[in-house]
Amino acid sequence: MQETEEKVVDANQVIRSHMMWSMGAGLIPVPVADIFAVSAIQLDMVRQLCKIYEVDYKETELKAVVSSLAGSIVAKAGARVLKFIPGVGAMIGGMTLAILSGGSTYALGEVFKKHFETGGTFLDFDPARLRKMYDEMFEKGKKYAREIRVKEVQEAEELIQTESSITEIEKEQSSNASEDVVGKLKDLGRLKEEGLLTDEEFAKLKKRLIED
Repeated sequence: MQETEEKVVDANQVIRSHMMWSMGAGLIPVPVADIFAVSAIQLDMVRQLCKIYEVDYKETELKAVVSSLAGSIVAKAGARVLKFIPGVGAMIGGMTLAILSGGSTYALGEVFKKHFETGGTFLDFDPARLRKMYDEMFEKGKKYAREIRVKEVQEAEELIQTESSITEIEKEQSSNASEDVVGKLKDLGRLKEEGLLTDEEFAKLKKRLIED
C-alpha cells in the first residue's frame, strides 16, 4: 500500500514538472520548434512514468501511442498560425499554445498513470478506449494551466510593483540625502562667516560632506 502511494506521489511530481516545462516550451517564439519541444517533453514524461511503474516499452511503441493521443491537440492548434504575426499575434499565440501544451501534457500523464496503476502495459493500451479519459483530463489540464498562468502574471505584476516602490523609496532617500548635505553646507558656511572655521577647515569639511 505504501509503495503504491509513493508511486502515485512520484508520478504526480513527474506530471506536474513536465506540464510546467511544456507550458514553457509553448512560449517558444519560433513556430514548429515549440511543437517538437513539447513532444520531446511528453515522451520523456511517459518514459519516467514507465520507470516508476516498472513498465517495459519500446521506443517505437511509446512514440506511436503518445502521438495517437496527444499529437493532434498541440500540432493542430490555431495558435501556431498566430505566431507568424509579429508583436501581439505572436504573444497571444504563445500564451494560447502554452495553455494547450500544459493541458495536453497533464492529460497524457494522467491517462498513463491511471493505466499503469491498474496493471496496464503498452500491450493492452487502447487509445480509442482511453480517448474519453484523455479529453476529460485535457479540459481539466487546460483549467489548471490557466490558473498557473494567471498566478505567474500576478506574481510578475507584484514584482514590478515592488521594484517600482523600491525605486521610489531610493529616489526619496537620495533626495533627502541631497537636501541634508545642502543643509550642512549652509551650516558650515555660517560657521565660516562667523569666524568659527578657518578657510582650510571649511574646505576639508566641505570635501568630506560631498564625498560621503
